[in-house]
Amino acid sequence: MTGFYDRHILPYVIGCACGSKPIAKQRAKVVPLATGRVLELGIGGGLNLPFYNPKNVISVQGVDPSAELRAIATEAPRPQGLLVEVREGTAEALPFGEHSFDSIVCTFTLCSVHTPAKALAEARRVLKPGGTLFFSEHGLAPDAGVQKWQHRVEPIWKRIAGGCHLTRPVSETIKAAGFNLTKSESMYLPGTPRFAGWSEWGTATPA
Repeated sequence: MTGFYDRHILPYVIGCACGSKPIAKQRAKVVPLATGRVLELGIGGGLNLPFYNPKNVISVQGVDPSAELRAIATEAPRPQGLLVEVREGTAEALPFGEHSFDSIVCTFTLCSVHTPAKALAEARRVLKPGGTLFFSEHGLAPDAGVQKWQHRVEPIWKRIAGGCHLTRPVSETIKAAGFNLTKSESMYLPGTPRFAGWSEWGTATPA
């Protein structure tokens, strides 16, 4: 059972944090590349929807465990003609059959799922042969000094940010789940505290 903060405050905290300009620029680097039938892991409040190219996308299915965020996503802006369905679900137990999607979009989601390895295993299961995972995530920084602060801040950060972790490695986790990175870039996001600003993004295909 979720409390008052989780139901009434957290969705707007997430919306403000994940809707910042630096993060929006990261979304714009990967979301428009999705094609065909698209699954979005952790659609949240629908912040990715404006970035899809409806000329290349047949449909977007989005899953999220939060009823409050799903309600926001249902009303979120999107390009005219983009077919979107928002469904209840978790990344670790997707309500879809094998090989259902051409593209999977995963942005700022692996930090807060309960089990990243299981979520990525599910992504592999529902991704068609030859399909692509498009990701943009924040996580464990490469610098030891920043890592120290990440470990110090994380216990409090998780409480106020909906279970968001600061110390999860991104690319290594994706590769360990059986994906080949076909493109990978990284940097500290400008205008963002370094302990929360290490970002990795790119594309991956099932190994």
